[in-house]
Amino acid sequence: MQKEDLRIVFMGTPEFAVDTLKALVDNDYNVVAVVTQPDKPVGRHQNELQPSEVKKFALEHGLPVLQPVKMKDPEFVETLRSYKANLQVVVAFRMLPEVVWAMPEYGTFNVHAALLPQYRGAAPINWAVINGETETGVTTFFLDHDIDTGRIIEQMKFPVPDDANVEYVYDGLMHLGAKICLSTLEKIIAADGHPAAIEQENPSDLKHAPKIFKETCQIEWGQTAKKVYDFVRGLSPYPGAWTVLKDEKGTETVLKIFRTTKIDKAVDGRVGALMADRKHLYIACADAWLQIDELQLAGKKRMDAQAFLNGMKEIEKYSAV
Repeated sequence: MQKEDLRIVFMGTPEFAVDTLKALVDNDYNVVAVVTQPDKPVGRHQNELQPSEVKKFALEHGLPVLQPVKMKDPEFVETLRSYKANLQVVVAFRMLPEVVWAMPEYGTFNVHAALLPQYRGAAPINWAVINGETETGVTTFFLDHDIDTGRIIEQMKFPVPDDANVEYVYDGLMHLGAKICLSTLEKIIAADGHPAAIEQENPSDLKHAPKIFKETCQIEWGQTAKKVYDFVRGLSPYPGAWTVLKDEKGTETVLKIFRTTKIDKAVDGRVGALMADRKHLYIACADAWLQIDELQLAGKKRMDAQAFLNGMKEIEKYSAV
């Protein structure tokens, strides 16, 4: 098989997927159509429509764009079939029905931002950092009936430094995802559309990556300082870990925390207690104080700890809950 024999439909929505689509275009793969989410209402009155990053790139490069509301819609399915694709590539998209993923002759493969079978789910990058992993990566696999369980084609690893936040890992995996996609396509071409692929195992220590919601992001100060440190960087800069500051009168204020530093200072008070010196803010975890470096009060801009302390008097009267 030659590269020219492939007719590819690309499916994706966010910025993370654009790098891979760009790699296909830059390397002269025949992308016959792009499928992405419908434009999203934005603005104060939700009366403006914002296209996805994938749609923007596709239109700039003259690629046909499909935006189905429902993937099983008969009209969409027939339109998709009309492009006569023999392979589909999926990056950061929604779950596909069998009528879609089984359509092409050579199947549909997904670029997943984790080393499967670990971190199946919607937020693999966040959870890998939250769990303190020192290594993650990307996987290409063929889609089947269940989420992220199909036969693995290829994997590439990515080291996670102890001070890296989710933005750093996201950017690294975004670029690595484009690289593994091209490598996987080369394997498909060399194998005449049927590359070697292995079944996933289900180890006893399987870790999942469910979708993250606002309540997921609340900090539990009763954990070790290392756990809280990893939790904060696994949600920074977005969506952001948060806590509630409560004063002696019971007044509560939401505080987002974006960056912390581990220090070797054992706690001598209650969990969630606040302590400060002239430039630094500390919050007590289960085993040690955690230095808070960058934060944001509700309705305010992000700031460093010193700027925060300049506007807060008698900080020791507050606690984090």
